[in-house]
Amino acid sequence: MAPFRPLLTAATLIAIGTGPLLAQTAPDAPPPPPPQIGQHAMKHSGKHHGPMAKLTVTGEGQSAAQPDMATISLGVSSRAATAAEAMAQTAEQQGKVIEALKAEGIEARDIQTSGLNLSPVIDYQDGQAPKLTGYAAQNMVTLRVRDIAALGGVLDKLVASGANEISGISFSREDMTEALDQARADAIADARHRAEVMAEAAGMKLGPLISLSEAQAGGGPRPMMMAAAAKQADTPVEAGELAVTAHVTAVFAMHEDGPAPDAAPAPDAPAPDAPAPDAPEGEALAN
Repeated sequence: MAPFRPLLTAATLIAIGTGPLLAQTAPDAPPPPPPQIGQHAMKHSGKHHGPMAKLTVTGEGQSAAQPDMATISLGVSSRAATAAEAMAQTAEQQGKVIEALKAEGIEARDIQTSGLNLSPVIDYQDGQAPKLTGYAAQNMVTLRVRDIAALGGVLDKLVASGANEISGISFSREDMTEALDQARADAIADARHRAEVMAEAAGMKLGPLISLSEAQAGGGPRPMMMAAAAKQADTPVEAGELAVTAHVTAVFAMHEDGPAPDAAPAPDAPAPDAPAPDAPEGEALAN
């Protein structure tokens, strides 16, 4: 009798061949979602009590500085029958004025010609044609005096030397850094104070500073009509003080005022189970 041999049918071969293939082509499980680290930290940090808002305010600061320099426009004007004579007389007188300036210790860098004019002098009379009576010449210089205490005496000596035109005087300070820094600091403090008042009035709590910018102020330092004077025995000169102003724009965060949450941070959700390993060939056949 022949030994028993199991017959492998076509269906059995198909099952054996397709078992591993089915296990290999099974769809993988979807990857776990990335943890929301930022939201989780913000949720449990306790730093923000409510929805955030922004508050934009402006601040102004002002400081005073003592001037240490004066700028004056002065010169000589003269008239003569001819243009040449008028220019010659003016040049001679202005030369004496410049010599007097240098004798007072004024440096050449602080003397600058600012105007030179020559014009005819016309006589207008009712019922008559205009008549040329001569020429007028003018020579002006801009003068910087760095010793304000000596300014009055300098002006008197300039007039005595031949200057007959003085127009305008202004005071300034060569280094305004310290005054500007103080004005900026005061402007920032003013902006924060305004923001705190507005946040409290709105029932909110002021948060951190988001942005800060400075507005460019025009006009430069302005004279202040107050104390600090430099009076001379001859020509009194009131130097006063210079006002320096700074403007800033600040943006603050703002949130609802309330107690910080006391709940302990919830643990992060566990990652989904990893996909099961492929079934052995024998189990695939059994299924």
